[in-house]
Amino acid sequence: MSKLNSMEAHLPGAGEHLLVFARVPALGRVKSRLAAGIGEPAALAVYHELLAITRTAITESGVPATVWLADAAGAAPTAAEGREWAEITTCCQQAGDLGARMTAAFAAAFAAGAGRVAIIGTDCPGLRASHLTQAFALLADHDVVLGPATDGGYYLLGLRQPHPELFRHKAWSTASVLADTLADAHRLGRRVALLPELHDVDTVADLATWRAAMLPEDKAIPGAMRIQQ
Repeated sequence: MSKLNSMEAHLPGAGEHLLVFARVPALGRVKSRLAAGIGEPAALAVYHELLAITRTAITESGVPATVWLADAAGAAPTAAEGREWAEITTCCQQAGDLGARMTAAFAAAFAAGAGRVAIIGTDCPGLRASHLTQAFALLADHDVVLGPATDGGYYLLGLRQPHPELFRHKAWSTASVLADTLADAHRLGRRVALLPELHDVDTVADLATWRAAMLPEDKAIPGAMRIQQ
């Protein structure tokens, strides 16, 4: 795995850049709401599936990426824990709420010279390379690109310049996040484009929805899921 770095880690300096917010895949440190229903070992296994899907989308898109790990300072992942991000630069997320951490990650990418920046998480089994390439294409003539999630949040946000206002005063992990972000973007007079709506996996009910949507022949193949649009 790439060396775990601080916010001063090297970032590609031009063009497009993808930020990936993730957690070290370790027992008891991921998918807490899901683990409450299926147990920590099973939740970790699901998280590994989601990481594999995310990694495939990133690799197939060809977009330069940096993985920002939460709660990783002082707890560098082992080689086994970090295998999903081999050859991808990793950084530690700064302290603060989700909005502050995303603001800092965007600021680092723009400061390094990126012209179009998008952020994703690792909870969306329907994410494909086509969503990433479409997002960056839309940023050619839009200021903000959002990928709506069915729970009222978003699985992707893309910007052409920093807009810290989009990350302030949000009730994170609630159904109002997307609507509040859109309201802020419109208030700022920004041109907004929307990607197809996708489904996140955070709870037992979400997991059941994901499994039910899998093609029958894919149920034995981790990471091969039908996109919900």
